[in-house]
Amino acid sequence: MENKEMRFRDVAYTVNRSVLHEQDLGGPAPNPTSSVRSFFGAAKRKLRCSVSAAKHILFQFIPILHWLPRYPVKEWLLGDIVSGVSVGILQLPQGLAYALLAGVPPVFGLYSSFFPVMVYSIFGTSRHVSIGSFAVVSIMIGSVTESLVPNDNFILPGNDSLHIDTVARDKARVEVVAAMTLLVGLFQIILGLVQFGFVVTYLSEPLIRGYTTAATIHVTVSQLKHIFGLPLSERSQPLSLILSLISLFRRIHRTNIGTLVIGLVSLTCLFAVKEVNQRLRGKFPMPIPIELIVLIISTGISYGINLHEKYGVGIVGDIPTGLVTPMVPKAEFFAAVVGNAFAIAVVGYTITISLAKMFAMKHGYKVDSNQELIALGFSNLVGSFFHCFAVTTSMSRTLVQESTGGNTQVAGTVSALIILVIILKAGELFTCLPRAILSAIVIANLKGMYKQFMDIPVLWRTNKYDLLIWLVAFLSTICLNMDIGLAVSVVFGLFTVTFRSQLPHYSILGQVFETDLYRDPEESSMVKEISGIKIFHWNTAIYFANAELYSKALKTKMGVNVDKLIEKKKKAVMKRKKGLQKVICLAKNILAKTQMGTGLEFLTNKDGMLGSLRTLSETIPNAPTLLSLGLEKLDFHSLILDFSAVSFIDTVGVKKLKNPQFSGSWNTVISLKDPSARPQFSLRSMTQFPISPLVPASPALSKKLQKSDLTFQHLACPFMFYVEQFCPVLLTFTLIQRHKPSLKLRPLTPSLN
Repeated sequence: MENKEMRFRDVAYTVNRSVLHEQDLGGPAPNPTSSVRSFFGAAKRKLRCSVSAAKHILFQFIPILHWLPRYPVKEWLLGDIVSGVSVGILQLPQGLAYALLAGVPPVFGLYSSFFPVMVYSIFGTSRHVSIGSFAVVSIMIGSVTESLVPNDNFILPGNDSLHIDTVARDKARVEVVAAMTLLVGLFQIILGLVQFGFVVTYLSEPLIRGYTTAATIHVTVSQLKHIFGLPLSERSQPLSLILSLISLFRRIHRTNIGTLVIGLVSLTCLFAVKEVNQRLRGKFPMPIPIELIVLIISTGISYGINLHEKYGVGIVGDIPTGLVTPMVPKAEFFAAVVGNAFAIAVVGYTITISLAKMFAMKHGYKVDSNQELIALGFSNLVGSFFHCFAVTTSMSRTLVQESTGGNTQVAGTVSALIILVIILKAGELFTCLPRAILSAIVIANLKGMYKQFMDIPVLWRTNKYDLLIWLVAFLSTICLNMDIGLAVSVVFGLFTVTFRSQLPHYSILGQVFETDLYRDPEESSMVKEISGIKIFHWNTAIYFANAELYSKALKTKMGVNVDKLIEKKKKAVMKRKKGLQKVICLAKNILAKTQMGTGLEFLTNKDGMLGSLRTLSETIPNAPTLLSLGLEKLDFHSLILDFSAVSFIDTVGVKKLKNPQFSGSWNTVISLKDPSARPQFSLRSMTQFPISPLVPASPALSKKLQKSDLTFQHLACPFMFYVEQFCPVLLTFTLIQRHKPSLKLRPLTPSLN
């Protein structure tokens, strides 16, 4: 600015309101209700039965009863049908492909694309998410099935490892998957009923993205054996990813050329058309269904040329037609899969609710996080009786459903009906489908997941703690496998919360030149400390894990060797103990001559009594001031503990505040941003310091320190804690005369014990 001098117009504001003291706000409310009575009252209201209450609960538990009667057929039906057909076409190849990831025959991917989707349409609250198979959850399921039911247990007698009883193996794996899916559904329903939807808050976005990126690599590596046509055994132990790659490269010379050509050609087509769909998004009524096109063409070529017999290309094989008979999952597998089931339940719900909230915000409606847990749980619970594996939301299908005009859960129902037609009539047409095509579809659909590697430079610039969480989640999942990696990621994420509180930001605040703002002087040359006042700022909670750090940080910023000061003060006080007793006796005699109830103002107006007090003060032995203790005089007289950023303080932290270092030769005032804040209750009950509702950003607190209405904690009078019991008038007079001689004193009523 050219003009260095700035003129401000005076503006006067008038506020008419009652003047309240902090005690007024902190006092008891009229007619207080006990916590026990309020609890039973709330429970009684919740359990009270009425038609309106029953209707509300029914609509909340089964949302379709609420939105279906209000469904605008003319406006939304056509869009839902088009969207449902588009998603159904995409659901077919993905269901077949992701079934391979789960370790079960492809037809069970079709079952998982029908039954859970129908159930979610009844109980779900999101109008746009597409429920069904998803790569990350499928690979988590596959790691369990391959570890509990390995190929080595089904090698046919008299043959090498290339001949496996696939029928018996697949049957056993389906039983394991059904049991695990049942537990996944039960976990999600229970968490939803107890309103535990907030559990996903412990899975931060960097953790989820790092974990799913590592899962993407697991998925890709698991599909390479189908692309190269190599018979590799499954691995699920730690370092399984590295061991699988080593095994792949050792057998690379046995690659089936026909399978490799099919896989590479299909991958090229899939990636190219998906890129076209991305660039021309919004210009076509629906994206080009390249997965379905590749599926149909490759199946026709495989059937016409007989790729399986002539070139040894692996195919899907027989796909049974018709719906499967319901089966009760076997409880004997529960103990072996309960931990993995809980992990899948949490991860699956996290993916669903994140996408549901994103599209709900975009289209202006709300989703119930707890009801989403229940809906997803019932989808998996019902699906487990029909040989389905656990499902969640797919990002790619959800984008297709939203972009093609989907408005409600009707679109999901239409897509499920498309799958039903294929299950009943068209399933056997895909018998000759090469497995390499399904693997190519899986890998091509992971393109968006690989873009999450771009999180690394972004997090490096914005938040290195989040970057560390991302990297730990990624590396632990890569090295330790899916289940252990998730556990390590969650534990590390929680550890970083504690670790951050161990490294808080603290500083001595100063005033910005000619403003009411207070900042760290080290950050700007325009910030200067207030003369005689130290404002100590701490930006996190004070509790048992960092209370000692708070004490050390305060010592460092004050620049005072408090321990040495306290040690010398104790020695000096012991030497003056005898002289102190004499002073106390003289003080009692002087007060006995005055009339009871006479205030300090009376004393100061009587020359004779004032002279007596002065004579008395001269007879007091020298106080253990800093100079008498052999230390340099402090450059401040008041200390403000800024608690505006302190969310809570436990008993350990409060006891640390009672340490003598906080009541040395200076005033100590605690500043709270909100006088009703939680830390105040612990501070008032366990510390002797005055608590101010003002924050350092207000100059009123600084001015208030210069007035006499604060209870100063000066120790320039060495026997303060002793004299205060017998002679508060003498104490107040002595302190003020020594430190604030220009102040006008308030009358105080003396009291003797």
